[in-house]
Amino acid sequence: MNEMITAAVSRPARVAKDLVHKHDADQVLLSGLRRLAEDEFLIAADWTDTSGLAATRHSHQDGAVLLTETIRQTFPLLAHAGYAVPFGDRLLWDEYRYTLNLTALRDGGTGGRPDLHVRCHDVVRRRGRVSGLSLDITVLRDGEQLATAHTRFSIQSPAIYERLRGPHGDAHRMLELARSRPLPPPVSGTSDEFRDAVLSPTDARDRWQLRIDTRHPMYFDHPSDHAPGILLLEAAKQAARAVRHPRAGVAEAMETIFHRYVELDSPCRVDAQLLPDDQLGRARLLVTMHQDDRLCFTALVSVAKEPVG
Repeated sequence: MNEMITAAVSRPARVAKDLVHKHDADQVLLSGLRRLAEDEFLIAADWTDTSGLAATRHSHQDGAVLLTETIRQTFPLLAHAGYAVPFGDRLLWDEYRYTLNLTALRDGGTGGRPDLHVRCHDVVRRRGRVSGLSLDITVLRDGEQLATAHTRFSIQSPAIYERLRGPHGDAHRMLELARSRPLPPPVSGTSDEFRDAVLSPTDARDRWQLRIDTRHPMYFDHPSDHAPGILLLEAAKQAARAVRHPRAGVAEAMETIFHRYVELDSPCRVDAQLLPDDQLGRARLLVTMHQDDRLCFTALVSVAKEPVG
């Protein structure tokens, strides 16, 4: 596959929504894919109209939400169009880290048409099918680097996924159960809109309950049997913001590990711990999430030394 893949699904042309596992075509951020070598790709993104992504409409401080959702969409695109992964296989996030160029994002904003240069490595194949993949990604816009990222995801067939997930693997049942329970109140000041708040307060300043709104138009664009990874990443950002409030700061970098699924049928505890500043003078926080006394997610968040905006 050496030509750009395009499909006129919205304005402007984007790839077909099925290729990025979206139900809402207006949330598709990718517009093309070109294979440069066996495991190297150039992916075209389009940020000229991101109004379909509710959680990014008011995120003027940084491009982390937009960047992460753009990168998340590269997983299925590369899996299906680059490595012949069948539709219906499940893509599971293992780890993710990113570093933003805040100066470039501040000066140029989060619009335009960036390119993602992707190098795939540590490709694992079982019985002739890809079951694991690592990506190193550089995001450029008009030749200027906006961000770098690394991620790894694994791939499971429907049969294996259903066997491992058991009763938790029924997305419609889990969503129905989650929606039968009251949604906890949001923490104020951690997001620009209450709808996008993913933390709920507790008696402790550095502890929250994860707030999972299963009707959120971006996080639950399509049925899911667990809390999506991008929601957990946003929760880590909001936790860092809450701990440091009212001091300004932007999550310039993050290193995360997805240990196990965050289920929809029991509370998930979010804790944040301040760590010593890093060598660049950035504040650092360790954010962890536990459910039923089991560690589900960890994130090391680095906050820019100087306010950006």
